[in-house]
Amino acid sequence: MDEQVQRTEPRGDAYDWYVRGVQLLDARSPAAAASLLEHAVRAEPASRSAREALARAQFDSGSFDLARDNFAAIVADNPTDDYALFGLGLASARLQRHDDAVEHLALAAAMRPENKDYAAALRRARAARAQGRPAS
Repeated sequence: MDEQVQRTEPRGDAYDWYVRGVQLLDARSPAAAASLLEHAVRAEPASRSAREALARAQFDSGSFDLARDNFAAIVADNPTDDYALFGLGLASARLQRHDDAVEHLALAAAMRPENKDYAAALRRARAARAQGRPAS
């Protein structure tokens, strides 16, 4: 007899999971947030806000490869999303993919030249690429 493992979903629906996930992210509980937000994205894969929150939670919990994948999915749908490009660049930098990091961060910085965070991240990524070390 085959035993089936039942996956239980948290109470609520995709919107409830999103709201609670963002609250957990704001409360600095990124792993718990990611768990809820994964349910939200699975239920509503086209939701940009849920995917962005999931990517942020994954990044903050150290799952840089997963965060990179989710930021990349947002960029694939909207190549002019500067924040997703920024997140994609930061995740790439943490994965020591320096050329990718610089490319995405340069695009984000060009789209929003007034954003000092984008410019600073780009400088760090360029320096890391030049020295062959991880960017912070």
